[in-house]
Amino acid sequence: MRQAVATVALAGLAPWALAAPLTVLVNPGDQGEQSRAASYLVLRAALADALREAKVGDANWLISTDATADLATTRSQMHDVFVAPAHVVSSALRHGYVPLVGNPRGAQAVLVAMKDKGITSLAAAGGKRLGLPLQDSVVTYLVRGELNAANTSLKSHFRSVTNMRYQDALLVCLQVRECDVVGVEKAVYERWVAAGEPVVAVMQSRPAPGLSVAMRQSLAASGAARTLQPVLLRTLSGSPQVAKSGMDQLAAVEKSDYEYVSTLGYFTPRHLPGAKVVDAAAVAELMRAGAVYVDTRTEAEFKAGHVPQARLVPYVEKSAKDTDYDARLDTFDLGKLPPDKAAPIIFACNGPECWKSYKASHAAVKAGYQQVHWFRGGFPEWRSAARQVAAGAPPQ
Repeated sequence: MRQAVATVALAGLAPWALAAPLTVLVNPGDQGEQSRAASYLVLRAALADALREAKVGDANWLISTDATADLATTRSQMHDVFVAPAHVVSSALRHGYVPLVGNPRGAQAVLVAMKDKGITSLAAAGGKRLGLPLQDSVVTYLVRGELNAANTSLKSHFRSVTNMRYQDALLVCLQVRECDVVGVEKAVYERWVAAGEPVVAVMQSRPAPGLSVAMRQSLAASGAARTLQPVLLRTLSGSPQVAKSGMDQLAAVEKSDYEYVSTLGYFTPRHLPGAKVVDAAAVAELMRAGAVYVDTRTEAEFKAGHVPQARLVPYVEKSAKDTDYDARLDTFDLGKLPPDKAAPIIFACNGPECWKSYKASHAAVKAGYQQVHWFRGGFPEWRSAARQVAAGAPPQ
């Protein structure tokens, strides 16, 4: 649900302030037992004070409880400022925004089981019943991303998945034996342990930033970020209510703080059974030894630039960008691959976010190819490594 809220007028604007009001989207994220609406009101009031002090401009405020929709708006740059969980902000940083403030280590997901269940690892949790917060929770995002990185998925790894609004309700789910394992924030797990609950951590994600503020880069370049950032730190850090609403231990944040969370969810897994993941240097060596480089992108992309001597075999992708994808929805001509299934072959596309080469590699492994090399970094990595690039149509 989204809801536009009243415009807040700010007097005495800075010379670079926008003539039109800024649009500020606030997604309070998964704040445990707290009302998102209450958290939003606290955050909006504190942020309005900061914008007023920094003389940035008027602001139109929107509340969101739909992170999936927010991810789409980052790509279209619909809002000037995002106040949102790490997975939304990390997407914004890839699409023309810069980070201002947040807690660099404010979010971490833990999979938890009752001790008497004997579940002590992610592998041991296979086939069990999983409980998670709601779909747009950063906890759910981190758990799903870690499974994806391990080349599995919620659907394939667990017998069932139940989503609940409150994280403490997931403890009840464990206690009444409706859930075998649950995902919660690390702070929630630690609170359960301190209370004497017989629970054990099965898996932990790496830490990700907490609720953060990001600004459109074109606006930040005008001087707004430099002026606003210290004001945000001072204004937000001085409020206990803001801390309770999800923004605690604030600091100036950098794009690098979001590298971990940005590789989850959208990106392909970090390994593929039956295939060897290789980098640009290994690809160059393999090709010198006679390996065939298969470019799975479109012909237009191939014409614009490709690895010299690459062979174009497009993977026409209609299936989901997920390890549970349905290959029957896609088109890939295995007949255009080398007939010798013992020969080394390299598959590549447009980097870690591109699933075409992952799926093509998987298809080749299933077809019996014995030396499948997956160039996960693909053409962007090749070009960034200052390797030779060719252009033009593929040979007929």
